[in-house]
Amino acid sequence: MGAQLRVYKRRIKSVSATKKITRAMEMIAASRVVKAQRKVAASTPYATELTRAVGAVAKGSTTQHALTTESDNPTRAAVLLITSDRGLAGGYSSNVIKAAEQLTERLTGEGKEVDAYIVGRKGVAYYSFRERKVTESWGGFTDSPTYADAKKVAGPLIEAVLKETAEGGVDELHIVFTEFVSMLTQTPVQDRLLPLSLEEKAEEQEKKGEILPLFDFEPSSEDVLDALLPRYVEARIYNALLQAAASKHAATRRAMKSATDNAEELIKSLTRLANAARQADITQEISEIVGGASALADASAGSD
Repeated sequence: MGAQLRVYKRRIKSVSATKKITRAMEMIAASRVVKAQRKVAASTPYATELTRAVGAVAKGSTTQHALTTESDNPTRAAVLLITSDRGLAGGYSSNVIKAAEQLTERLTGEGKEVDAYIVGRKGVAYYSFRERKVTESWGGFTDSPTYADAKKVAGPLIEAVLKETAEGGVDELHIVFTEFVSMLTQTPVQDRLLPLSLEEKAEEQEKKGEILPLFDFEPSSEDVLDALLPRYVEARIYNALLQAAASKHAATRRAMKSATDNAEELIKSLTRLANAARQADITQEISEIVGGASALADASAGSD
C-alpha cells in the first residue's frame, strides 16, 4: 500500500500544479475581457452611426454603387470568418466555424461560389486539415486587434468587391464572428456587409423610431459613397474583431474556471483516497506489530 500512497501523492502534486496554471489563466482572461469589453463599447456606436450614415447617403442617391447595388445574378460571395489564434476557450472557435459552415452551405445551395477569408489560426487549421482552399488568411492579433489590423483585413475584401466577377471579384461580402452579449453569453453571428440592404436598415430604424437625416452631396453622391466604402467595411470588421476578442477571453475565462473547479474536485477525491491508503498502511503496521508480539508471547510461553 506504500507504493499506492506515493502514486496518490504524485498525482495530487501534478493536479495542484495544473490548478495553479488554470487559475492564473482564468485571472489573466478576466482582466483581458474587461479591456476588450471597453473597446467594444467604444467602437460599436461609431460602427452603428457610420452604417446609418451610409444607408442615408445611399438611400438619397440615384447612382449605381457596389456598396448598395444588388447583382441581378450573384454567382460569387466572400465569407470572412473570424476565429482565434489559440485554444483553451471551450467551444468558441468550433461554434463560429460551424456557423460559417452553415452559411457556406446556404450560399452554395443558392448557386454561389464561396471564397473563404479567415482570421485566426484555428480557422486556418480547420480548412487546411480538410484541404479546402483559403483565399487569404491573417493571424497573430486576434487577442488584441487594432484598427490597423482591421484595415489589413479589409483591403483585399474591398478589392474583391470592386472587381468584376470574371476577374476574381465577388458579388457579396459576408462576415461570421462571435458577438459579445455578456460575460456568460457569446453568440456566433452571420452578417452580410455588402451590398448594404437599405430595406432592412430602414425597417430597423422605423422600429427604433429613427428618421433618416437628409444630406446634400458635394461633389456627388457617388464620390461620397466611394469615400465611405472603405471606412464602412473597416469599421464593421474592426468592431467584429473586437467583439470576437472579447468573446474569446470570456470563453477562456469560463473554460479555465471550469478546469480549476474540476482540479479542486479531483484533488479532494485523490486526498480521500490517499488518506484511506495511509490509514490502511497504519492498520496493517499495527496488525503486524500485534501479530509479532503475539507470536513472541506464544513462543515464550511454550519455552516455559
